[in-house]
Amino acid sequence: MDITLNKNDDQLSAILTVKLTEADYAPAVESQLKEYSKKAQIKGFRPGKVPVALVRKMYGKSILADELNSMLSKAVDGYIKENNIKILGEPLPVATNVDFDSQKEFEFPFELGLLPDFELPADQAISVDRHKVDLDEATLQETYDQIGRQFGETTNPESSEASDYLFGKLKKADEEGEGRAVLLPINKVTNGADKFVGVKPGDSITFDLKDAFGGDASAIANFSGMTKDEAKEVSGEYVLNVEKITRTAHAEHNQDLFDKVFGKDAVTSKEDFDAKVRGTVQENYDRESDNLVNRQIIDKLIDSVSIEVPKEFFKKWLLRANEGKLTAEQVEEHYNDYERELKWSMIRNKVVEEQGLKVSNDEIIDRTLEKIMGQFNLPEVTDEMRESMRGFADNYLRQENGKNYVNEYEAILAEKVLENLRGKVVVNDKPISAEDFRNQAAS
Repeated sequence: MDITLNKNDDQLSAILTVKLTEADYAPAVESQLKEYSKKAQIKGFRPGKVPVALVRKMYGKSILADELNSMLSKAVDGYIKENNIKILGEPLPVATNVDFDSQKEFEFPFELGLLPDFELPADQAISVDRHKVDLDEATLQETYDQIGRQFGETTNPESSEASDYLFGKLKKADEEGEGRAVLLPINKVTNGADKFVGVKPGDSITFDLKDAFGGDASAIANFSGMTKDEAKEVSGEYVLNVEKITRTAHAEHNQDLFDKVFGKDAVTSKEDFDAKVRGTVQENYDRESDNLVNRQIIDKLIDSVSIEVPKEFFKKWLLRANEGKLTAEQVEEHYNDYERELKWSMIRNKVVEEQGLKVSNDEIIDRTLEKIMGQFNLPEVTDEMRESMRGFADNYLRQENGKNYVNEYEAILAEKVLENLRGKVVVNDKPISAEDFRNQAAS
């Protein structure tokens, strides 16, 4: 057996060629032929007495092909590992003409995509902004309104008031069809809100959609279900055909409400409730802010690290790996996204390798237990109860042939990579109002 690797001019792809002589594969083929002759059931011959020559005539080609494929797979994988060649995806076989009737020696080429080595930025070379959200009273009041509506008593009155919601179908004034289903909070209309007050189910309201929301694309998108880009281009009059009016009487701030929101006796006074609401809202914004920081770190690393990707090979591999799911046109259209994802994967793997990051089985079990307890809204549990729940966790992790285990492993490892990187970048805290943060996050 002879294996050669010839890099192309771009140094990012190569052809790995495996040459096999009869001496390489003949012993294995002969062994398989003898095994077939022992097991084959052919009319006119007793079991185990089928001549090898007959088996060769009937099954020789398929046995030879199977053995060659097996030898090639082991040879290619072994060569790549022994020579520490970093490749993209997997080797792609190059189409060749093979004549099993006459050939004794075979040559099989494989195309490889080579991944280059690269350096990560120096510590503190990258800086990101972390939004420190300042809670204002308006934002807190919105939260109280949401809680009040969620746990309050809901009715469907015959005529609308300024604090009601209108459910119906929205369409452009000159558009055919019934339109799209929408839910309009009347108190979100900034111009001409009186048009939506005093209406009844079955009424139609014609209005300028852009003007009604003061040109706020985010508000228009939230109401209409359009994308933000579509909302920016809105113009002209729209028609809302009202089907139902919804009114919610806000729940009173009493122990019953406290228990519904935070659990039995978690808070027992209005002061504790207010503090808990404020703390929960702040935690949510902090979590979103941290997620945006992580996104910035990923984007800035991808943009700052110089990594040359074997583009043409990558496109071929994407098509082969997603055969029937992706077309060549789709690969071209979204290629930049695929390349950025590949680069981040390479950066992440380098961080794992250089920093020796690992995930233990106990970490995976503990994370799964936390998810289970959160799913069932369980409070803090004793060590004995936690140990008894490990069976549920083990069962979940074994499902789908261990896919859940792999998913949890990858999730924890990804968190460790970002945690490690956050210690190597400059994070600047930037005060921001809750409203500005929401608008920025939605953009």
